[in-house]
This record gives sequence, structure tokens and C-alpha cells, in this order.
Amino acid sequence: MLRHELQPGKLVAGFFLILAGVIYAGDAGGAWETPWFVIIPVVVGGLCLAGAVGVLTRSIRRRRAVARTNPAGPQPVESR
Repeated sequence: MLRHELQPGKLVAGFFLILAGVIYAGDAGGAWETPWFVIIPVVVGGLCLAGAVGVLTRSIRRRRAVARTNPAGPQPVESR
């Protein structure tokens, strides 16, 4: 039994923030030279991608929840 649901948007955001930290650590340690403006697209792009993954995850979960509560699908409306 899972203790909590998986949230892939947070996973993607965490990955890109860790990547930004690794880039800064490599620059501080002298492994490579990184211009200051490189981090901005990495962080902003990662947050945008995380938001898109979060929206996609929510829409998939809503669709599955509706399918579970109404297994027959949408019923046609009868006119009188």
C-alpha cells in the first residue's frame, strides 16, 4: 500500500533544481566555467516543464476518477 500518491511534477522540478545546484557546484569547484545566466533557463524551463507535467497528471487522474465512478460512460439524454 502506498503512503502517498506519486507527484511527477514535483519530481521534475526537483530534478532541475538539483541540476542547477550541480552546475553551480561544478563552477565553484573549478571543474568548469559557467556563465551566471545559464541557470535562469535551466530553472525556469524546469519549472515550466514541471507545471505541464502536473497539469497532465491532474487531467489523467480526473479522467480515471470519472471512469471509476461511472463505468457505463456518459448516458444519452432522452428528449420528451
